[in-house]
Amino acid sequence: MDGWGGYVLKEKLKLIKVALKEWHQHHSQNLSAKIVTLKDKITDFDLKGESLTLLDGEVEELHELTEELFSMSMVHNSICWQQSRAQWLREGDANSKKFHGIMTGRRRGNAVSSVVVNGVSVEGVDNVRNAVFSHFSSHFKAQRVGRPSMEAL
Repeated sequence: MDGWGGYVLKEKLKLIKVALKEWHQHHSQNLSAKIVTLKDKITDFDLKGESLTLLDGEVEELHELTEELFSMSMVHNSICWQQSRAQWLREGDANSKKFHGIMTGRRRGNAVSSVVVNGVSVEGVDNVRNAVFSHFSSHFKAQRVGRPSMEAL
C-alpha cells in the first residue's frame, strides 16, 4: 500500500508541475511584449479620444486595458525583484570589500576630531561638541536691538 501511495503522490506532483509550467508560460512569459502591446492599445484609444468621443464600450475597454496593464506591471516588477534577489544570492556582493573600504575612508575623512577655537586646538568628542555648540549658539542668539516706538513719532 505504501508503494502505491508514493506512486500516486509522485504522479500528482508531476501533474502539478505541468500545470504550473503552463500557467507560467501563459502569465509571465514574454511579459515585456504584452506590456508594450497593452501600452500601444491604450495609446490608440487616447489618440482616438482626442479627436472623437469614445463610445461607452470603448471607454470600458480602455479601463480594462489600463487595469490589465497595471496588473502586468506589478507582476513584472515582482519577477524582476525576485530575479535580482536570486542573482544576488547566487553571486553575492563581489564589491563588498572595496565598498566597505571606501565607506570607512569617507567616514574617517568626514569625522571632526579637533577644532581650533581662538587659536587653541580643542580635541575630544565632548570638547568639540561643546565648542561647536557655543559657536553656533552665540551666532544665532536673539539680540536686543533698540527699535523705534510709536511714541517717538
